[in-house]
Order: sequence, then structure tokens, then C-alpha cells
Amino acid sequence: MNTNSSRGPARATAVRNGAVDLAVFEQGNPDGPTVVLVHGWPDTHRLWDHVVPLLADRFRVISYDTRGAGRSSVPTSVSDYRLELLATDLLAVVDAVSPDEAVHVLAHDWGSLEAWEAVCSPGAVGRIASFTSTSGWCFDHLGHWMRRTLRNPTPSGVGKVLAQFAASFYAVLFHVPVVPEFVTGKVIAPRWPRFLALFDRMDPALALPSATIARDAANGIKRYRANTLDRLGRPRLRRTDVPVQLLVNTRDKAVLPFGFEETAHWAADLRRTEVPSGHWSPLSHAPDVARHTADFVVDVISRSAADGPAAAV
Repeated sequence: MNTNSSRGPARATAVRNGAVDLAVFEQGNPDGPTVVLVHGWPDTHRLWDHVVPLLADRFRVISYDTRGAGRSSVPTSVSDYRLELLATDLLAVVDAVSPDEAVHVLAHDWGSLEAWEAVCSPGAVGRIASFTSTSGWCFDHLGHWMRRTLRNPTPSGVGKVLAQFAASFYAVLFHVPVVPEFVTGKVIAPRWPRFLALFDRMDPALALPSATIARDAANGIKRYRANTLDRLGRPRLRRTDVPVQLLVNTRDKAVLPFGFEETAHWAADLRRTEVPSGHWSPLSHAPDVARHTADFVVDVISRSAADGPAAAV
């Protein structure tokens, strides 16, 4: 359990979505606007341990272990990790923790992909007031960008697509049977702080591996197998009216900035903010992530105040 909030230890609860139980953790100011944090692979809610204390005085902060990670249920079928199901997990948590007021979402990596799926779904506007995404695209938006770029090739455009393909080639390798589970679960996960130091050039002391990281890393491969080829090969038209902030990590080796070039076409209300970090910005640049998120939430609340009463910050 996360215990480093200035508002005291987290209150742990569970939210059920169909056959899946999600471990949910609440901290912060119970009278503040609700911010829901969604982690990526191979993390748990502990990814946000450096961020939560920086939000806790002003916001009610909710984090949870996504399906297949931490204390949440671990479905065994690849099909159980389709993005549309992962999005319903997020919306189930939103409905459970804030049934009467829309929440603000901050998500990282696969958490961002799941949140993109949710905010592009019907009914999202009344349940999600804003979305801050770091190191995660909407797969459909990325797929459309890649297809358009390759249909009308220029040296610059093709170079960008190839660069992103090279950066994401591990996702292709994750479709090989058995080997990825062994490498991620048995080789990389036990050495997670060292891996982050090498990959992201960050202080390994900032890493927060969970006790379940070996299982979570191996099991998380199902997310790639359930979604990557289908979404990139057959992208859907996915738009949202939810205000979106992109935190673009300028030294991210996995999620390059090119894939966000056309995001404004899909998000009617978009802000783009650069953070001088690698992929795991919630660990290495927690003050930046917290500050930009808080500023965006306050701005969205301020802009929507004319439409009706809003929570004070």
C-alpha cells in the first residue's frame, strides 16, 4: 500500500468490473477535485508514489492496479486484455469513486492507451473532465498517422515512421511465443532499477518495483498481443471532446514525438507540453508531471465554471 502521501496512508478498496476485481487506492484531499491515475507496463499503482504527495494537498487522488497487475485480478486469456475491456475498467473505477462528478485522469504508457480508448468512447465527456497523457498514444491515431504518411511518402515522413518502428520493435518481438515472457519476467523484471538506469538514464533509487513485477511484466505481454497489430493495421476513427493534455517526454526512447503530429485532428481541445525526461517521467520527473497536471486541471475547471458549479481548488 502506498503510504507516502502528506494526507496519510492510502485507503484500499476494490471495484468489480464483470469478472475482474480492481484494487483501488484513495489518498489526498477528500474535498478536492478527483484525479484518477492509471499506470502502464510493467508497473502497478506504485508508479505514482512520487507524484501523489505533490497532488495530495489539493486533490483527491485515486490510483488502481490495472487488470493483470498488482493486487487486481489476473485474467489468463489474451482476449481479456483488449483495449475496449481495459477502458471499461477505468470507467468502472470512475463510476465507483465519483458517481456524481466527472474526474480528471492522468495516465502513463499503457495506462494512456487505455485512457485514450475511454475518452474516445460515447459518454466519456460526462464522466472524464480532462485527460493528461504521458508516454502513450491512441493506437488508432498512431495507425492513421502511419498510414497517411506512407501513402504520401516524403523522406522526412518515412524517416519518422521508420524511427518509431525501430523504437517499438520490441512490440513485434512480444508476439513471439514464450520467449518474451521469460525475458521480461525472469531477466529484466528482477533487475528493474538497473534497467531503468540504463534505458532512461535515471537514478535507480527512484524505481518503485512492486513485489509482483516479474509476474506483471510477463503477463503484460498479453496487452501487446491483444491490440498492437489489430489497432495499427485497422485503425478506427476515434475522436474526443474531453480536454486533453499531452506531456511529451523529449528524451523518450519508446514513444517518439512524431506520433502526436496529428492528435489535434482527433482531440478538439488539446494542449501539448514538453517534459525533458525519458519514458518513465512519473519516476524521474514527478514534480513536472504533477505541476503540469495540476495546472491543466485548474485550467479546465476554470474554463468550465461558466457552464455550472465547479469544485474549488
